[in-house]
Order: sequence, then structure tokens, then C-alpha cells
Amino acid sequence: MRWCFSDDLEVTVASDRDSALTALRRVEPDVVTLDLGLPPDPGGATEGFSLLEEILRLSPTTKVIVVTGREDKENAVKAIGMGACDFYQKPLDADILTFVVNRAFRLAELERENEYLATQRSGTSIKGIVAASPQMLAICRTLEKVAPTDVTTLISGETGTGKELLARALHDLSHRADKSFAAINCAAIPENLLESELFGFEKGSFTGATHTKKGKIESANGGTLFLDEIGDMPMALQAKLLRFLQERVVDRVGSVQPIPVDVRVVCATHRDVRALIDAGEFREDLYYRISEITLDVPPVRERDGDALVIAQSLLKSLGKQMDRPSLTFSEDAANAINTYAWPGNVREMINKVKRATIMADGKRVTAEDLELVSTDTPAGQTQLNLRQVRETAERQAILQALRACNFNIAQTSRLLGITRPTLYNLTDKYRINTSQET
Repeated sequence: MRWCFSDDLEVTVASDRDSALTALRRVEPDVVTLDLGLPPDPGGATEGFSLLEEILRLSPTTKVIVVTGREDKENAVKAIGMGACDFYQKPLDADILTFVVNRAFRLAELERENEYLATQRSGTSIKGIVAASPQMLAICRTLEKVAPTDVTTLISGETGTGKELLARALHDLSHRADKSFAAINCAAIPENLLESELFGFEKGSFTGATHTKKGKIESANGGTLFLDEIGDMPMALQAKLLRFLQERVVDRVGSVQPIPVDVRVVCATHRDVRALIDAGEFREDLYYRISEITLDVPPVRERDGDALVIAQSLLKSLGKQMDRPSLTFSEDAANAINTYAWPGNVREMINKVKRATIMADGKRVTAEDLELVSTDTPAGQTQLNLRQVRETAERQAILQALRACNFNIAQTSRLLGITRPTLYNLTDKYRINTSQET
């Protein structure tokens, strides 16, 4: 069995219960293959079952693969019931054994990742924002710098990327946090009503105006006004909004008396405002007023590693809401989450994770539960495998040095700070042709 495994696996052999427990404490292996027929009962399974209990008690996360004879299916089933993760039947088949062991290693790695994601912080102190990618962390750092000021901020990004959460964070981290946060969606209100919603109206100013009403801008006095989807604001209202931003006064519909307002303005849009300006659909002078600071929020597919982090956070919170707190993602689900493009961003992810929380049969959410297609090679896996990262970096450095030295081995070894024999060993390891560029 030992010779079945590749050189990058460290294999420790134990011949009886005592030596096995000693190795378990010393090595703390991720995977154990356990023959149930151990001395002093090589013909039975009592010693093997006793050792299985001890292993799982001392190291509950260790994946135990029980090795049984072809006629010992009952013992295999019993071992799985006791907590073994898999079983392997004799006689020895190197390919099948390697497959079973590698599957156990992947399971152990996935459980560690799930545990880490469940316990780690989101990487940012901003309420509601779960992020670990450098792209989103940079956005959050900028937001934390901007929040204490009163500059008008434009948040741009695809639908479902969390623009309103960022707008609320700007308010919560500002000196206006104890005042009101008034939000209005410029695309959701008909044009003939949007003006009165924003600026308010006087009693009798139009049919049906039976009383005086403050607009959103006035009601946000002292706080923050959030104009969502400002790219859809009608041109006629853009001129009036521009005057407000310049003068900081509002004119209610039907009133001739300007009302001073102290409010911070935060805008958001999923549209390309520059393209709207070129098309004559958005005022350029208004654009400069609303974009004193611009936050360009990247979609989930462009946030390195964030998809699984966000999905794990959603699974944890939704699992608690639905009384299923122990749910975790299976390997195929994690692969699918990492490789899916998420065109609907976080809003789509909430939809799929909520469905999976309801539909999952056991404690593990699968790609099928998420209605996603799993792939064998998850996006970002190379980045998470430190050995692969190191080998890729070494290979690229060697190639770069060879090219810089015109494939002169002596010069290349000096440039890299290694001996020629070491360089030859590395070029052999990475199958680099030293006579020409590859």
C-alpha cells in the first residue's frame, strides 16, 4: 500500500494499535487507512473497531478509511456508521486506493476551508459587506476615508453588487449617523411624480395636493440623501437637482420661497454615465457635481475569492434563520460557486443559497441544490494551493532569468543566486528546455 502513493505524500506505517496511536499523536495525519484485522486479533475486527473509536476520539477531523476483505461488507458498513469516512476492499488495486485516499484528503481540506470561512471576519468592518478580495477591500478603505467628509459620492456598479449597502455605510460612518438616511429610486417613480417626491409640494399646487408635503431632500435635512439609479433621472429634473447641489436650497412645487437644506448626497447607478453624457441623456455639469468621489464596485466575478466567502456567510445566516445551522458546502458546490459567473451578483447568490438551504437533503449543500453546474477545476484553486503557487513562481522566474541571460546557464544561475546543479535540477523538474525559449 505504501508504494501506491506519490512522493509528495508523507506515509507513516504502524503495525498495531499502540504504534498507531503513537503515530497519530506525533504526526496528526489528515488521512488514516485502517485494517480492521489487527493483532492480537488478526482474524477478527474487534481490535480494528477499538482503534477506530480511539482515533475518532483523539482526532475527530481525521479521515479514516477502513480496509476490509471482500467478504466483510457488514464490517465496512459498521465502520462508516461509527464515523469512518470511506472503506476500501482488498485485494490491493493501486489506482482505486489512490483515488479513495485523495478523495479523503480533498474532504479534509474542504472541511478546514469551511471552518475557516465560518469563523473568519469578512475582512472589513463595514456592516453588511462581506469581502476578502483586494478589489473590495480597496473600495472599503476608500469608503472609510470618504465617510467622515461631506463630499458628494457616486457609487457605480452592476445591479446586485451592494451599492445601497455602501451608501448606508457612508452614512453610518459619518458625523450624520444619528440623523435620517433617506433613499429614493429615480427609476422606480414616474417622471410626473418624481419632482414632488424629491422636492415636496405646497397645498393646492396641483390637483390632489390637499396638504403641504416635504420632499425626500428636505426630510433628509441633517442626514444623508441616497439617489439610487440617478442615471435614469429625467433631464428636466437634472437641472433642478443641479441647482440644489450648487445652492443647497429646495423649491417645493408651487412655492416661491426657497428652503435651505443641509444634507449629504450619495448617488448610485448601474449605467455608464459617461456614455449617457455622450448620448445627450445626462448633464455633464451634474455629473461633476455628483462625482466628487467615485466608487466603482466590481461585480462578484471580478472579486478574487469573494464568491465562496460571500456564499459561506449567506449559508451561515440563512441556515440560522431556517433552523439549519450545521449546513456546509460540498466540494462540488464550492467548485461551482467559484466557477459560476454570477451575472446577478450578490442578489442572485442570495436567491440560490436560500433555495439550497431549503432543498439540501443532508448537512452538505451540493451544486445540484444550488442549481449550478460543478467543474473539476475550480476557479481560484491554483491560488489556494501554496505548492502550486510556489512551483509556478519558480518556473516563471527561471524562464525569465534564462531569457534575460540568452539561455546561458552560468549567467542564469548567478542571476538567480543558485548553483548550476540546482538550476539543472529545477529545469529538469519543470521540464524547461535550456537551449531555447519555451
